[in-house]
This record gives sequence, C-alpha cells and structure tokens, in this order.
Amino acid sequence: MPQLGRINQLIVLHKSDHGLFLDGGDLGEILLPTKEVPEGSEPGDELKVFLSRDSEDRLVATTQKPSCEVGEIASLEVISVHPRAGAFLNWDFPKDLLLPFKEQNQRVKEGEIAVIRVLHDEVSDRIIATSKINRYLNQTQPRYKTGDQVSLIIQERTPLGYMAVIDQRFRGLIHESSLQHPIRIGESMTGFIAAVQPDGKIDLSLQQVGYGRVTHLTDRIVEAMKKNGGRIPLTDKSSPDEIGRAFNVSKKAFKQAVGALYRQRRISLETSGIALIEKSSD
Repeated sequence: MPQLGRINQLIVLHKSDHGLFLDGGDLGEILLPTKEVPEGSEPGDELKVFLSRDSEDRLVATTQKPSCEVGEIASLEVISVHPRAGAFLNWDFPKDLLLPFKEQNQRVKEGEIAVIRVLHDEVSDRIIATSKINRYLNQTQPRYKTGDQVSLIIQERTPLGYMAVIDQRFRGLIHESSLQHPIRIGESMTGFIAAVQPDGKIDLSLQQVGYGRVTHLTDRIVEAMKKNGGRIPLTDKSSPDEIGRAFNVSKKAFKQAVGALYRQRRISLETSGIALIEKSSD
C-alpha cells in the first residue's frame, strides 16, 4: 500500500482539470496537481511521487522530493519555533517539517541543527519529526568487524566524546581523545569501526584502523599531489592541525603513510613539502 511520507510508484488512473488522479489503493484516488504533472503523462503510466498532506490536510502527491523520508534519520536546520506547536525544520520541501515539543529531547532554537528521525504519526496521520531517535535504533548485537567503513551522523556530545548514528541503525562513540579536529552536531561523515565490545557497544574512529589506514592514506596523499601539480606543502614538520585539516588524520598516521611512499620511491622529500617522483617511460 502507498505510504505517507515516502516515495511511491503509483499508476495514473485518469486526468482531470486539476491534474492526474493516481491509484492509492486503500487510500483511494490521490491527486497529482497539474503543476506537478510530468510532460506527456497518460493514464496507465507509473509515476514516482512523494505523498504528503497539503495546507488543508488533504492527501496529495508531488514530484518534489524532500531531503529525507519517513523512517530516515537526518540533520536538519531549525528555521522557526512556534510557542505552542514546536520547531519547524527545513527538509527541502515546500511545507516545513514539524518537530513537536513533546518529541524533543531538549528544546531547540532557531538556527540550530537538529538530528531527527522522520515519523508518520498515526494519531494525527501527519508527517512529523522526533529527536528521540534512540528508541528506533537497533539494540541487537552488531555484526561489524574492526576496520569496517560506516556512515555516521554526529548525534550528541557526551563526557567521553561524541555519540554518532551508524548506518541509520546503531549508535557508537567517538572518543574525544581520538579526534584530530573539531566536529559538529549534525555533521555527516565516513567513519570506521574501532571495536565492538562484548556488551554490543561500538567504538568508532574517523581514521582507518590498522595497516589499512596507511594504505588508504597513501592513495589519498598521491591523489592530492596529482591535483596540486605533483606536490603538497606538508612535511613531517607540519603541525598536527595542518595535517588534520588536509587529511583528517593524526600526524603519526601521516608520517607512516609518507614513510611508506618514500620507501616505495614514489615521492621525494623536500624542505617545503613532498613531491611525486615522475616515472620514467622506458
């Protein structure tokens, strides 16, 4: 059955002066307004549409797609706060997404970034957001292995570091001591599994773990040199901040990767940086 707050593929039933009516199954016929109708659409065609409610709470279809759907976790900007209803979030859609006060872990302010999950509230039959996302995350033992690459959304700050949502399903901790540069709540990034504890808790790293980290970093350094005319202005004397800004790794990891490249005779070490060694064409 078609679902409110998600992308659906629906069949065109018939045309009208107001647009196309689509087959919504148990939801009945759903209007796709004229201004939204793709050119050349005819009865029998299957269209990919997003289902929402208009300003009068009528179920409508649209070809416009928000940045996130029901069931997804995302970081969205708070664009206004209503004193009774809650906060309204920008999700790249004409009608802003409501984050009701009762669904807020803590009160948010205009201009802040809120990490939320999009819900279909079955009581009101509306699309809303909640920042109480932990109850929707997987509580079973994760099957990750050390070194696995994962997608992260930074959720909140804790005394130990930052909690992050992993692959939309789990939660893990990035220890403060492992950070090479500041990170922000709501930031999306790639991370790596550092360890999975016996109790199921996950430790995360923003750098690759073990030897894979070095080999991956050497490729990134070579690619950066190629894009910068064959050299980069970083050496083993560069500050940790400079290295962190360039590659999001520790100075120790950078030196290991540079050492590996030097031993492979792929780079030369200069006073002001490192340079690629041109391969001779015999």
